[in-house]
This record gives sequence, structure tokens and C-alpha cells, in this order.
Amino acid sequence: MSRDTGGRSRMTGKQRREQLIHIGRTLFADRGFEGTTVEEIAAKAGVSKPVVYEHFGGKEGLYAVVVDREIRTLLDGITEALTTEVTGPRGLVELAALALLDYIDSSTDGFRILVRDSPTGQSTGSFASLISDIASQVEHILAAEFKRRRLDPRAAPMYAQMLVGMVALTGQWWLDSRKYNKADVAAHLVNLAWNGLSGLERNPALQTASPTR
Repeated sequence: MSRDTGGRSRMTGKQRREQLIHIGRTLFADRGFEGTTVEEIAAKAGVSKPVVYEHFGGKEGLYAVVVDREIRTLLDGITEALTTEVTGPRGLVELAALALLDYIDSSTDGFRILVRDSPTGQSTGSFASLISDIASQVEHILAAEFKRRRLDPRAAPMYAQMLVGMVALTGQWWLDSRKYNKADVAAHLVNLAWNGLSGLERNPALQTASPTR
């Protein structure tokens, strides 16, 4: 860190970039993308608007960096959980659920950003795309379990989406309510998911829908 002519410490370019990312992350979590302005980001950083544009090209660029970091953090946690040596597929499901809840607990601002709507025209970083990314990492667990139970493994990707979506939305509810501790939430999630999976029918069909639908 250098000093300007007034004797004050001046940030390096790298330090300034990290400061702006931190400020942007906080504002995006609190107010969303649309509710956050470049003026506000610059003011909180104590710089002019051109500094923000210089580092990120605008609010959209800063948002993209923040979202990318959060997604990598979450996916790294899920990947680590799925590569941990445990006994049986249920253990992996438990670890995956806990990994997502751990992220929600330790990176509350990041999770709030991810569950908000993405800016118009931005195809990446949406909550739906994140769910798909995580689900793709648990497909192989379900496919192997389906084969063992003589179920159609081609349906595993669909069930992976269901499972991860359930955990993510429950995590969003837990973030706001905090009525249970993290381990209890994970236990209840796995109770529903695993016991539901253990009773899957080979050829499921609706019992209440009209045959003409």
C-alpha cells in the first residue's frame, strides 16, 4: 500500500478491486442488483464512479464477479462433500445437504444474492442455473443407486434436480426462520429425500389425474 502526498495510505489496484467486490457483495445482498447503483458503490468505497468502471466496466461486471465467486465457493463445498469417503450413498446425500446448509450459514450475503433474480439479459448466475450445476454433480450417486434398486437410471438427472431443489429452497426458508439448528434441518431433509427414494415405484403414474390430460 502506497501513500499519497497528503500522507494517507492509498490502496493498490488489487486492494481497491477487492474492496469494491466486498462493498458490491454487501449491497447486492441487501438491495438486489436493480436497487444498487454505481454511485452508491463508489461513495461507500470513497472513490469516484470512473474507478468502478475502470475495474469492472460497470455494475454488471461487478455483479458477475461477485456471483462467480459465490458459485465457485458453493460448488467447491459440494464437490468436497461428494468426494469424501463415507459408507453408502445415503452418507453422501447427508454430506451434500450439510455442505449447502454450511454455505448458507457462513455466506448468508452470498446466498441471498444467488437466490435473487439475475439482471435482465444475463444468462448465467441465476438460481436455476446454479441448481442445475449442483444437481449434475449428484446425478452419478442417484444413477448408481437406481441401478442397484433395478430402477431406470435415465431418470436420475430429474431426481437430482428434485433433490437439490428441495434442499436449496428449504435452506432459503431456514435462513429466514432459523427455527431449527443446521444438523436437524439436514436430518429432516435426508429423512424425506432418502426414505422417499427408497420407496420409489418402477413405473410411477398419477392416480388422481384425468386420463384425457
